[in-house]
Amino acid sequence: MTKLLLRALAGETLPTPPIWMMRQAGRYLPEYRATRAQAGDFLSLCYNSELAAEVTLQPIRRFGFDAAILFADILLVPQALGARLWFAEGEGPRLSTITRAEDLAALRPADAIHGRLAPIYETLRILTRELPRDTALIGFAGAPWTVATYMIAGRGTPDQGPAHALKQADRAAFTALIDRITEATILYLSAQIEAGAEVVKLFDSWAGSLKGRDFDDFAIAPARRIIQALKARHPGIPVIAFPREAGERYVGFARATGADCVALDNSVAAEWAARHVQPDGCVQGNLDPRHMVTGGPELLAEAQRITRALRGGPHVFNLGHGITPDADPDNVAAMIEAVRSA
Repeated sequence: MTKLLLRALAGETLPTPPIWMMRQAGRYLPEYRATRAQAGDFLSLCYNSELAAEVTLQPIRRFGFDAAILFADILLVPQALGARLWFAEGEGPRLSTITRAEDLAALRPADAIHGRLAPIYETLRILTRELPRDTALIGFAGAPWTVATYMIAGRGTPDQGPAHALKQADRAAFTALIDRITEATILYLSAQIEAGAEVVKLFDSWAGSLKGRDFDDFAIAPARRIIQALKARHPGIPVIAFPREAGERYVGFARATGADCVALDNSVAAEWAARHVQPDGCVQGNLDPRHMVTGGPELLAEAQRITRALRGGPHVFNLGHGITPDADPDNVAAMIEAVRSA
């Protein structure tokens, strides 16, 4: 039987949606923390194929999710392009910055990424051998706009202000950076598919700060270019797009980009999505991650409400954003049971 996730992404309406979680391999699991300590630091874990495969498998063993998502990070692509990358403990990622056309010119060409990212492809090859036969394997990358915001600011920012400022001051240089990231992302995701990924996902975590023409130019257009290129190289490969906090712009996003599934954050109601987004195909989401911390009857009620609201079309159950480090693993198990019994 075809894997549940692949059936939903192909447009099939299932009696019970497939379930996985963003950041399902992470700090909320004690076994993850132990493996990360063994690796030494976060980047060492990303680049250690055996250990990265191990943490990818841990939530599958514990919870029996319908899909595993490659353990890596969206900022490995800018690092492969020549940006300096490090993680400040307790503060998150730091990068050398791109603020001028000259900085862009110093980056490597897109096709130079593969040697540096070879361990990521090896992680996928290990997972193709180790995953249960009915568990789908998801590869991923950051969408160009979101990756660019980190490359320009050198870190995450609350409003993506530095990226917006460069976009306003030198749109040509900004567009050239988006193009470089787009080219690298096509190559990176194509190589992930060749290594065994059955689905790929584009994470545009900061899409919501793009408005009007900028959303068209820097959220929709790069996603469409990436998806078209992947489907030309790998016919039939399903793609999930996550333009987080897109709001009304979720409507028509699948048609505009060619995505097989649109992942929703938890700022939109599942009932609204059923009317306005799901008619175009599969939707993914969108339980508030705070329920993984607080648990209780509200968690069960919300998980079942979302499941029932989206039951009339193809749906992949997930959170509206990544699970947080303070989440309780028991709440994850309760969520899965609630969805499967809805």
